[in-house]
Amino acid sequence: MYKQRYRYHIFFLVLLLALINYIDRGALSYSGEFIIDEYGLDKSSWGAVLGFFGYGYMFGALLGGVLSDRFGPKKVWLFAGVFWSIFEILTAWAGDIGMMFFGGSVLAGFGVMRILFGFAEGPAYSVINKTISNWAAPKERGFVVSMGLLSTPLGALLTAPVAVFLLSYSGSWRVAFIVLGIAGLIALFFLMQALTDYPHQNPKVSQEELKIIGEKSLCDTIDKTKADLKWWHFFKSRTLILNTVGYFAFNYVNFLLLTWTPKYLQDMFGYDLFSLWYMGMIPWIGACVTILLGGKISDFLLNKTGSLKIARGYFAAILLFLTTISFLSINLVTSVALVIAIIALGNALNSFANTVYWSVVIDTSPKEKVGTFSGIMHFLGNIASVLAPTLTGYLVSSKGYEAMFMAAAAVTCVGMFCMFLIKPGKL
Repeated sequence: MYKQRYRYHIFFLVLLLALINYIDRGALSYSGEFIIDEYGLDKSSWGAVLGFFGYGYMFGALLGGVLSDRFGPKKVWLFAGVFWSIFEILTAWAGDIGMMFFGGSVLAGFGVMRILFGFAEGPAYSVINKTISNWAAPKERGFVVSMGLLSTPLGALLTAPVAVFLLSYSGSWRVAFIVLGIAGLIALFFLMQALTDYPHQNPKVSQEELKIIGEKSLCDTIDKTKADLKWWHFFKSRTLILNTVGYFAFNYVNFLLLTWTPKYLQDMFGYDLFSLWYMGMIPWIGACVTILLGGKISDFLLNKTGSLKIARGYFAAILLFLTTISFLSINLVTSVALVIAIIALGNALNSFANTVYWSVVIDTSPKEKVGTFSGIMHFLGNIASVLAPTLTGYLVSSKGYEAMFMAAAAVTCVGMFCMFLIKPGKL
């Protein structure tokens, strides 16, 4: 049986490295009180620090997709993993570097380190999609995409106990970044030992498994035009553009909760660092389940109806509608238990559709352009990785925390209409 399942070993190692990737980026949020106190930052400045990551991340995502198509996913995993781990470690001295080399500016130091760190982390999810495109059987594609994307909510969930443990045990926020950087290098080593760009290049993949991976599906029979399309054809596709807006909406909520939930809980409800190890986990528990179910349900709908529009577009639109309602409801309650429950519900609904955005790219694009088109979607969608934390810093300073939930609801509402209009499989 294992002879037909080596690809799952690859998927597990990819998930492990992606988990560390996500914990690396989220650790800064739990170090907030330490960094703010040490360097005397206000909320607007802290919002800027949280947003720096996104500037590099967008361009890394774009480059990662193009490079994975040209050089294969293995080389991109290697270079991205090494450099994001190094910059994660260097983040421990970002403020001091700014004071020494950038005119005494702590913000400049964090800006340089977080932008470079974000640039190195950016390729990860585009390369995950390329790896899955090369390795997954068509009939399991939606579920395997959801396995890779599980690193988003699971990584965010694990960030809370991991970061709080490292901060509490060591008494230093710097140690957390050093340990996480080393962990990334170790996980990368194991992936490099197992991965090849394509299954047929790997001696551990049997002929039986190669046949399974090579099966045709409905998505593969759809006309995706010529494989020699240029990158700008992405912008000629109504479906890919609208899908990217939906992905932007998902990312806005995701980065909002990842970056601001710890500070929100501390400021609004008085939770201390020790309490955050479990309170910070709650909003992500449901999302870990729904992101896996999303892939399964989307594939089920596709097999039942034969319609990509129903399985991808309508499915995601309904979920974004429910996400919008959830975030609009938060400001109507005052109980901390209800607030956290609604945040968790909204996040779970938001993550339900995450698989769809990546599956639409695979469904719609020629196989040779999956990496490039995934990278473009990832680049544009991750404008939210800058906008969500930075805009929230401004909104919280000027309007209060209620405004950040209203903004999230507005974004997901726009995403809902866009996903309703997509036509997956039609480039």
